[in-house]
Amino acid sequence: MKILILCTGNSCRSQMAHGFLQSFDPDLTVCSAGTAASGKVNEKAIAVMKEAGIDISHHTSDPVEKYLDEEWNYVITVCGGANENCPVFTGKVKHRLHIGFDDPSMGRRCFCDETVSPGEGSNQRCLLEILSGKIENKLTHGYLV
Repeated sequence: MKILILCTGNSCRSQMAHGFLQSFDPDLTVCSAGTAASGKVNEKAIAVMKEAGIDISHHTSDPVEKYLDEEWNYVITVCGGANENCPVFTGKVKHRLHIGFDDPSMGRRCFCDETVSPGEGSNQRCLLEILSGKIENKLTHGYLV
């Protein structure tokens, strides 16, 4: 199964979702891209994912154009900007799904409960908790099969 995670900058949310989905099954082909790729993966996202036992330090921030001609089982947008500006894929896309998350790099206060440690990377930790719950929920209910 091929899954593309699409975000605006492809530096944090999509990278974390990419790593998390890949950790479920190494036989999945998971890629991530941005409608306006930043060219760099967020260092706090790398650190938080490492804390969770998932290495995304080798990931790259890629433009969506790199993947437009490919066939995908799923294209999943993880931010409103990517959802609204999702390009037309010339390759076949079986399912398009939106699972939106606030941008943790914007420094807004996280709305998670107190189980998330405050401090450096706390918004990314919050995102990890929300992301894992939403993706596990989709898998449990057969959305990603």
